[in-house]
Amino acid sequence: MAAGEPDTECLFCKIVAGDVPATVVRETKDVIAFADINPQAPVHILVIPRAHYANAGELGAVAPELAGTLLAEAAAVAAEQDLDGGYRLVFNTGAGAGQTVFHVHAHLLGGRGLTWPPG
Repeated sequence: MAAGEPDTECLFCKIVAGDVPATVVRETKDVIAFADINPQAPVHILVIPRAHYANAGELGAVAPELAGTLLAEAAAVAAEQDLDGGYRLVFNTGAGAGQTVFHVHAHLLGGRGLTWPPG
């Protein structure tokens, strides 16, 4: 499978295709944002490209313009969620970093104080 092509086994590709339900909060032709099913903060939204890229490194290397679009859309979601006091974007890359779905996604976290380091 080439980068950017749908993966029929990928949970997030199934969400993009409409085969798996999600609570969508924003969508464009390139990006979809939906509520995390296991929220770690009062606001916990996943922001993903519609195209399949395994992780943030692959997205940045193969489609840097889309990476920029993903960040801009995450900021738009944060504004829509009234996260004026701040928010965190997290990209887990690789199993050792906690990535469990291998379709690049940004965790948008906010709505409470976020300590550093996160863990």
